Amino acid sequence: MKNTATAVDQTITLTKAGMAELKEELRQLIEEKLPAVIERITIAREHGDLSENAEYHSARDEQQLLQARIDEIETILSKSKIVTNTTSHTTVGLGSTVTIQKKGSKKTKIVTVVGEFEAEPEQGKISNGSPLGKALIGKKKGQNVAVEAPAGEILYTIIVIK
Repeated sequence: MKNTATAVDQTITLTKAGMAELKEELRQLIEEKLPAVIERITIAREHGDLSENAEYHSARDEQQLLQARIDEIETILSKSKIVTNTTSHTTVGLGSTVTIQKKGSKKTKIVTVVGEFEAEPEQGKISNGSPLGKALIGKKKGQNVAVEAPAGEILYTIIVIK
């Protein structure tokens, strides 16, 4: 019989901060947002005919989205393990904040390597499973890293590791 393990069956890597953020989001969803939506549903239900009640249907849709996110976070938390942030300032690891410079550019970019479900690229948090994250892990200050991107290979130099 073949092993048909999916990504859902795999262990999820989170930093301690990432775990805390997910737990706080789950708490807010369960204790604040979900009760507020249920209250909206109750009020909308009192308005009568549900077939033409846009407020009711909107609140039900929002409840389903919230419940889906609650289920997703609970799954992530049940399959996650906390990985201690690296304390090394010489080698890039999970939790490292790295200043990199694209070859041929004078501008630098600062990124923090985090677990997959903590990534927020617009805030400089990149996943350890992303092409850039994978390229950086294990590298040292001054080393060049090549990242395969849709536009072709991009070369970066590691300037600082914190």
